[in-house]
Amino acid sequence: MRPCLPLLLTLAVLAAMAPAAEPLRVGMELSYPPLEITDQAGRPTGVSVRLAEALAKDLGRELVIENVAFDGLIPALKTGKIDCIISSMTATPERARSIAFSEPYLKTGLALLVATKSPVESAADLDAPGRVVAVKKGTTGHQYAATAIKRARLLVLDKESAAVMEVAQGKADAFIYDSLSVYRSHARHPDTTRPLLRPFREETWAVGLRRGDDALKRKVDDFLSRFRAAGGFEKLGEEFLAAEKAFFEKEAVPFYF
Repeated sequence: MRPCLPLLLTLAVLAAMAPAAEPLRVGMELSYPPLEITDQAGRPTGVSVRLAEALAKDLGRELVIENVAFDGLIPALKTGKIDCIISSMTATPERARSIAFSEPYLKTGLALLVATKSPVESAADLDAPGRVVAVKKGTTGHQYAATAIKRARLLVLDKESAAVMEVAQGKADAFIYDSLSVYRSHARHPDTTRPLLRPFREETWAVGLRRGDDALKRKVDDFLSRFRAAGGFEKLGEEFLAAEKAFFEKEAVPFYF
């Protein structure tokens, strides 16, 4: 028996009227190569961008990437301007008091970019009179230094590049940042900096989510588990971090993936 034409027309109209899924608005600061950056045409790319693309596809939602300064990401999430944060963000107890986090997806840690002529050989050498320690505002390096640095001068800067230049020019003894960034910064300034890559504090990265958004958290956690099992993170490492990964393995320093 054939369905009647009025019923078919009604179903078609209802399908057309059904609201489309809301875009997934992912916040990240596109100034952290090769994790979050723009290509020569100004399009977002990098490890976190690929991860966000895969997540949006898994959820069946269009992806919208919002380029937000790192210290503005959590406020943007809490006020509903973005749905989640995928921006190499460390899941810390301090941040977890205001937002929720997915299960960790990457391991990292704090390391040091040191001026060639600086006497600093480890994190234990940072807090001494006359020393200058650079950090990027809002990062875990900033949080660590705010409590650990009492006698040295703390230089808080908005941009990673500015902190690196302070060290490269000998104006700061060290810059506290993650080990991958330290490696890449030293590669750009091999004559004026030294990399102390072995993390003095281990950390994990996770997707930042609004508190109470339990449904999205469950979906994100499930996606991350399946993405890892399918070799997704290994493929991202091969695409964006092959040389870095090989160097870290050679030096027996823990790597991200």
